[in-house]
Amino acid sequence: MADRVGFESQHFSLNNPRGEDQDDVPMLLRRLASTLEEMGEIEIRDLILHNDTDDDGDPWPYVTVYYSPRPDDGGGLL
Repeated sequence: MADRVGFESQHFSLNNPRGEDQDDVPMLLRRLASTLEEMGEIEIRDLILHNDTDDDGDPWPYVTVYYSPRPDDGGGLL
């Protein structure tokens, strides 16, 4: 039987503040880029854009990011 290789992954979700611009996807992506830069050296495992609505039925997209600390060997994605 082959050895199993795994990794630990963490995640967070990000949306725009509730209000007039809550459905602004370009703003959401800029906020995501800034957040990822602030986090430093991480390895992105997956990014998922979700289309959700608020309690009033207005669009309120959000992004979920799955990531791991970057390996010491300098490999990885981002």
